[in-house]
Amino acid sequence: MAEKLIVSSSPHIRSGVTTRKIMLDVIIALTPAAIASVIIFGFKALVLILCSVASCVLSEYVCRKVMKRENTIGDLSAVVTGILLAFNVPVGVSPFIVIFGGIAAIVVVKQMFGGIGQNFVNPALTARIILMSSFPAQMSSWNAPFYYLHSTDAMTTASPLGILKEGASGTMPTLLNMLVGVRAGCLGETCAVALILGGIYLVVRGFISPAIPLCYIGSVAVISLIAGRNVLFDLLAGGLLLGAIFMATDYATSPINLKGKIVFAVGAGVITMLIRIFGQLPEGVSFSIILMNLLVPHIERLTRPRAFGKERVKVED
Repeated sequence: MAEKLIVSSSPHIRSGVTTRKIMLDVIIALTPAAIASVIIFGFKALVLILCSVASCVLSEYVCRKVMKRENTIGDLSAVVTGILLAFNVPVGVSPFIVIFGGIAAIVVVKQMFGGIGQNFVNPALTARIILMSSFPAQMSSWNAPFYYLHSTDAMTTASPLGILKEGASGTMPTLLNMLVGVRAGCLGETCAVALILGGIYLVVRGFISPAIPLCYIGSVAVISLIAGRNVLFDLLAGGLLLGAIFMATDYATSPINLKGKIVFAVGAGVITMLIRIFGQLPEGVSFSIILMNLLVPHIERLTRPRAFGKERVKVED
């Protein structure tokens, strides 16, 4: 026989979708929020985004070289990590702090566990927590929107969640301002309209399921309502939309099946609100997603769908 029987492991049917294409679409989805951050916080926002991306890409390149592994910077995942990390820092931080965060995200969280798809927590969020612990003053100092138009760069203010939680001095922004991003906060979390547009784009392209963002945001809304808080304020303040749309939906650190996604998202929403209501920190999105990342293997095991044609085993007394 001229042709031999070819035996290989699954998958046997492949689509044309590659990691590079998915990451390119994520970058496109993040672009409106990046543009909004530059408009609201000035040219330095662009500098921080570029520094973060450059540090992540360079760290991945060097790390793969040192580990004698195939280089993967072409899949653009390091670029996405760099943008998301920059979105999670205030505009007042030094670029060197962002570069340090990029190195931690790529080398410690991603490459030391095998690279893309092998990390068990979100690299950008873990790096943010590292930066919050290492540089608490810089990571909690917020510049007012359009501060660069004024005579001094030292125009700082409190974040909306800080005003609510700690009674910090400052004027609460209107809901309209919170919707369009005219409020203090991290670079990529302030403009809700830009984040929602990016989320719709990814859902329409079929690269994320709406289950996690909707269940995460919905659980926050329900708990906020029960607690007697301002629901719209809780949804628009902090990094909820950024986390629910772009961080909690990370393929490597979120469940695969629908039941698992729902459990994961509701758990993240509950933890977020518990931290906001009872914790010392005004925000809880980063910690809630990281904690649920750690539970993903157990969620997957408990919500594993039954194989087609296989009867459920009855447990007899």
